[in-house]
Amino acid sequence: MSVIYPRKFHNTLGAREILKRIVSDREIHLITLNRYRFNEQRSCQDLTEVIEKLNGQPRELVRDLSHHIADEARHAMWLTDLLIELGADIGKPPGSSYIDEFERLIDQDTYNSNLNDAVIAALAAINVTEKRGCEYFSAHIYALKQAPQTEENIKIRETIEKIFPEEAGHVRWGNRWLAQIADQSPELRHKVEQAKQKYAAIEQAAYESGMDITLGAELRRVANLMEVANTMPLWQRPQYLMERLPQTLLAPELQLTRMQAAQRSWQSDPQAFMEKFVPMFLNGIQSVRD
Repeated sequence: MSVIYPRKFHNTLGAREILKRIVSDREIHLITLNRYRFNEQRSCQDLTEVIEKLNGQPRELVRDLSHHIADEARHAMWLTDLLIELGADIGKPPGSSYIDEFERLIDQDTYNSNLNDAVIAALAAINVTEKRGCEYFSAHIYALKQAPQTEENIKIRETIEKIFPEEAGHVRWGNRWLAQIADQSPELRHKVEQAKQKYAAIEQAAYESGMDITLGAELRRVANLMEVANTMPLWQRPQYLMERLPQTLLAPELQLTRMQAAQRSWQSDPQAFMEKFVPMFLNGIQSVRD
């Protein structure tokens, strides 16, 4: 089977470059940790919904998913304890939600189809998001090792180092399940490959939607939406696009994120707001690459 890895932000900015910038700014660093906490906590809810839809079959998968939920809950607990110890916020993180956008882009009918298709879709979706998590945790650990070895940075690194091996285990688990299904027949192998391509495109679109707030982001979101649609059969594309195109173009959560980011930048440093934030926003993604 093909192996699919998370792509860089607009195929330009890698996780290590991003985390190096994040670690150097305490406010953004704490927000990022809170996003980790939120995602780990939210995944417990999403995995529970998958178990309920499977309704007890296949038994081995339901068992594995229940263990997976326990791991994610433990990760959320560790991150919550860390953030409280650091005096940081543990409310809903500001900005666009990666998980909400991922779920918005999913074709829910897939989960309501026959059992094989539902299992493949669930496993492919879980696998691709876990891969992104591993990429970020690995880059975060690396960035913290390069940063000043303050007591706070050491505590953060030690917490992420506890989570990372279990997340890597989740990726290996997903790979094994998908490979086992693919080995059952050429038809199932084709379905697994299609699902991997589809959910990789969905994950990339969700990932970039939370990163890109600069001018023209709406059109880049539409391009990502088209990339997702292109992984589907021709007859499914029109309805999929019609249902999601209006919100993608209007992107109300993007407008709110822009206002929140501008407000924080202005309140923190009005001069930096004029010299850095405004040019970055007007220049679009090019300034992010620089």
